[in-house]
Amino acid sequence: MKNRFASNGGSGVKPLYQPDNIAEKYLEKGGFPGEPPFTRGIHPEMYRSRLWTMRQYAGFGSAAETNKRFRFLIEKGITGLSVAFDLPTQLGLDSDDGRARGEVGRVGVAVSSIEDMERLLDGIPLGSVSTSMTINATAPVILAMYIAAAKRQGVREDELSGTVQNDILKEYIARGNYIYPYEPSLKLASDIFEYCSLNVPRWYTISISGYHMREAGADAVQELAFTFANGCEYVARALARGLDVNKFGKRLSFFFACHNNFLEEIAKFRAARRIWCRIMRDRFGATDNDALALRFHTQTSGCTLTAAEPQNNIVRVAIQALAAVLGGTQSLHTNSRDEALSLPTEESVKIALRTQQIIAHESHVIDTVDPLGGSYYIEALTDHIERNVIDYLKKIESNGGVKQAVESGFFQKEIQRSAYRQQMEIESKEQVVVGVNEFREGAFERIEPQRVDPEIEAAQTAGLRRFKEKRNQTLCMKSMEELKTATEKGLNLMPFVIRSVESNATVGEISALLGSVYGYFPDKVFI
Repeated sequence: MKNRFASNGGSGVKPLYQPDNIAEKYLEKGGFPGEPPFTRGIHPEMYRSRLWTMRQYAGFGSAAETNKRFRFLIEKGITGLSVAFDLPTQLGLDSDDGRARGEVGRVGVAVSSIEDMERLLDGIPLGSVSTSMTINATAPVILAMYIAAAKRQGVREDELSGTVQNDILKEYIARGNYIYPYEPSLKLASDIFEYCSLNVPRWYTISISGYHMREAGADAVQELAFTFANGCEYVARALARGLDVNKFGKRLSFFFACHNNFLEEIAKFRAARRIWCRIMRDRFGATDNDALALRFHTQTSGCTLTAAEPQNNIVRVAIQALAAVLGGTQSLHTNSRDEALSLPTEESVKIALRTQQIIAHESHVIDTVDPLGGSYYIEALTDHIERNVIDYLKKIESNGGVKQAVESGFFQKEIQRSAYRQQMEIESKEQVVVGVNEFREGAFERIEPQRVDPEIEAAQTAGLRRFKEKRNQTLCMKSMEELKTATEKGLNLMPFVIRSVESNATVGEISALLGSVYGYFPDKVFI
């Protein structure tokens, strides 16, 4: 039987921690906030000088419907937008594609054209609002549409701030929303690095995501190890382009989950900063402190939320959000109580946002930097996670690196084993889930779910067809021909994609053109 007192990462927990449980050179390993290795935070005063960005991930139905939700969130005090796109958009399919039927606007907003993007952002000042977009395989097209929509608002590229996820590796590993083979996909990601480095300097060019691997079943150590392995692959690709690590390194960001093991999650975030600082310094030769510092967004864990007794999820989210803050996150999304049932309602989203605001303004945990630093247990656990992550990174490297690990299914199998172990612990009640395997009520508590109007798909499809009919076909075709030539020549595609969306080419058309040159990544099942 599993030791009841064990972390998700597998370490046994002692009943008491004392000074001799802390590794030697404590001050050197902990350091000071704002200084390498950033264990205690990337800014000298952290939240005393500036709170984290409060984001709420939102997107459903049409662009107009999602724009209403954005305005609602801004009114309630959100400080950064975060866009969820529907599956067709993520997979490079237009809303009027037969393969998109039944999925348009279901798990995110449908965006097929520059016209959709303009509706999505209507009335939102893009020169002053930071926008995060969860998009990967079609990241160049969606970013191009965002840039083009900003231009139409009169906002220059160098005034834009935000993040595009642009992390295709975790799609191969855990999420499955990939389109093209490995090498072309990494080339497209690098195109964004290079273009933004020169033209959109305030933009974070990637959000290297451990979140989706954690949601698929990875434990805390695997989440960091696999994320950093992917991060090393992206940095190596950028260096191969001739980019300056001290410049593009400042525009890398990360995305982590936060689960219920409160103290382990805090230690995980502290270890993450220390590990990445040393990777950037020792492996890639970065010297600028801003390039050594790990900036990350946190989302509370969707997979820990339950359909049974959904009001309990408010407590789970509050615990996770507090851990993220004590761990030093730069931005935070708090999940809503009903996300195990449906897309969240406005009332549920408001409670989730209020959770962040109460932590920020009522708990006083922001009054001092790294308030749990120096705890014998926290420091010992931070060291333990760091050692295990480094061991995993060495294993990945010795077995051929990230590409080999993706293509052989190493990552996928490791996550599957971890997910299976965790599920068995729940089923055997070694891990208690309140309201699910213990303390269950007889009646199923009902929350009226958010529903996507089925008429939205028909309206979106009809509108897209009208958009295609009224555009200047000659101009659109010319820009697409130029894009195809650039693709065949291996040029940076971002300028050509921007011109294509400005000439009213759609997500599906551009994605299909790239697929005609690159081919498609084969579906694989690893057992």
